[in-house]
Amino acid sequence: MTLEEMIKKVLRLIEEFNPNHKDLTDDPDIATKMKDVINQVMYELARLKKIPRYVEFEVTEGETIDFARIENECGSEVYQVCKVSGVKHECKAENTIIKVIESGTIEIEMCIYPERITSTTNAKIYEFELSSDVLEIMPYGVAADLLKSDISAEYGKIYSQRYEMMIQRVDSRYNMPSISYEGGVNF
Repeated sequence: MTLEEMIKKVLRLIEEFNPNHKDLTDDPDIATKMKDVINQVMYELARLKKIPRYVEFEVTEGETIDFARIENECGSEVYQVCKVSGVKHECKAENTIIKVIESGTIEIEMCIYPERITSTTNAKIYEFELSSDVLEIMPYGVAADLLKSDISAEYGKIYSQRYEMMIQRVDSRYNMPSISYEGGVNF
């Protein structure tokens, strides 16, 4: 899904969509806040349904690797290192520093933050890295934040309640664990 598609979804939800306006809405306050709010909700959802990544690169004995090096290798902002393998190593400082014990290829599984949305992000080109299930929840979180100061109709509160209920139901896993037996089982 593109950022433009998300903006349209949110604006339709809050009944502010105008396809003839360059900002897709006649409300300048909503247009001004939209990308910042989408970015905030996106980061929240990325911590709930993490974005997994894998990278491997060559290392030498005695080297220390921090988030900056991992980010440079994978091209994304690292949220959390999940698993390190491939060479002997020691994880330090809550898995934010890896001390390499032997030279070779290190393999790192991690979770990343999505690419940040700014006021200059091209909405037609930007593609979300989040999974489809949380992208369907995002419009409610964005709507809640955009309308939280609208106390006359309390729409912000309604969208906020719906958003909170939906994120409680998100399955953070990407796959189900399974067990298989070869050759049968005797009881």
